[in-house]
Amino acid sequence: MNPTLADLAPLSLDLMLVGAILWVFVLDLVRPSGAGREAGYLTALALAGILVASFFVRTDGTVFAGSFQGGGWSVFFDRVFLVSGLVSVLGSIEHVARHHAHRQAEYYILLMSSLLGMLLLPGVRDLLLLVVCFELMGIPLYVLSAFAKTEAHEGGEVNAPEAGLKLYLVGVVSTAITLFGLSLVFGLSGTTSIAKLGHTAPSPLLGVALLLVLAGMGFKIGSVPFHMWVPDTYQGSGTPFVAFLSVAPKLAGFTALAAVFLLGFGHQVQAWRPVVVALSLVSILGGNLLALAQTNVKRLLAYSGIGHIGYMLMAFAVTGPDGASMLLFYAAAYALTNTGAFLVVEAVGADGGDDSISSMAGLYKRSPILALAMLLFLLSLAGIPFVVGFWAKLYVFMAAWQVGFRALVVIGAVMAVVSLFYYMQVARAMYMRKPEEDAGELRPGRALRLGVLLCLIGVVGVGAYPAPLLTEAQNAADPLFAPATPAAPQTSAALAFGQNDD
Repeated sequence: MNPTLADLAPLSLDLMLVGAILWVFVLDLVRPSGAGREAGYLTALALAGILVASFFVRTDGTVFAGSFQGGGWSVFFDRVFLVSGLVSVLGSIEHVARHHAHRQAEYYILLMSSLLGMLLLPGVRDLLLLVVCFELMGIPLYVLSAFAKTEAHEGGEVNAPEAGLKLYLVGVVSTAITLFGLSLVFGLSGTTSIAKLGHTAPSPLLGVALLLVLAGMGFKIGSVPFHMWVPDTYQGSGTPFVAFLSVAPKLAGFTALAAVFLLGFGHQVQAWRPVVVALSLVSILGGNLLALAQTNVKRLLAYSGIGHIGYMLMAFAVTGPDGASMLLFYAAAYALTNTGAFLVVEAVGADGGDDSISSMAGLYKRSPILALAMLLFLLSLAGIPFVVGFWAKLYVFMAAWQVGFRALVVIGAVMAVVSLFYYMQVARAMYMRKPEEDAGELRPGRALRLGVLLCLIGVVGVGAYPAPLLTEAQNAADPLFAPATPAAPQTSAALAFGQNDD
């Protein structure tokens, strides 16, 4: 039976995005000289429209024989992805016009194509569709990371070919590892339906399969020890694109992890939770300690991001509604904060600076608003009261403490203090060092200023009043675990991190 329009309601936001992609594509075809900046403004307008529509369009229900399920969980992530895409596009308009004048529409079509895969991932309930959506998300990212390979003759983007190659090779390897693990899962379960994976009998081979899937996804989200591509790709790619790459694809990776491990194998949490806890620990330690030695802001934010992936893995390891809701809240907070920080870096670099910490010198004199915005973004990343990053870390620590991960919480809190050292290196350069003699007033483009402003409003506004976002995260996570999942048995690895019987 062919689905009707009403049957496709769970895919409403995705179909709107397909329409936006075709809109920009046709515009580029009919314009003799290409779409130019109009492509960027139309893309931003389309993403803003879809974001607004997400509050009014009902997306509940299933489609394609249960392979895709709409609802609060998918809509929450879709809004985070749309905000990330919108802000990244606003930050990209001047950059793309300056560096890729003849390929502007191509850039936005690729970005929206990747975004389409992300919007589909939270609702995926079939392993085959999971793989397809993941590759739909990933392949455009390989192209975008190397987008400046022919134009850049100086500056950070001269390394775009290396950035693209590393992202591509790691992406291919991680996909192969994930597919191998999923093939074992299919062989043991006899189904590709994620909802039916819970009937799979535990076995050593299933443990190997889950480890392979977790390793493959670990490459995607950039956790230690699968993080090698992150700093080089960030440094070589265009900064507005990195603002998108640093947030949205990694959060999409968590939706895939949730589908396989929480929905599919939530009843076997004792088999995979210790590994997730270990990944969380090494990511928090590795990301924050490696960031201490960085003198390049993009590399510093790259290693910082690895540490934040560790905090999100901590929330993921909690499992249950509490862990999932804290993961959602942290994802939204991190998206706003990290994207805003990268856009400030873009504003400084576009004015003739580079990506080094020294290029931020005297920013408070060149642009007091940008300096204040960057300071607030850094404080939020460090988890200082009362911006959104403080609540994100606090809620994750509370959820992890309640299930017994007390040693992990203590280590995470210590590393949050350590992170202040390298974040404040940037703040010190902005406020305590004089700008270069030839450095004048910084005047970023209107679209870029709007992108920074949107992130700043989110970071400060949610920091001052986090209750609405927290409630939305809880409402989105609760149905995912109905009926409630029984408590997981204790394991020696969990006990090693302080888990108790409370």
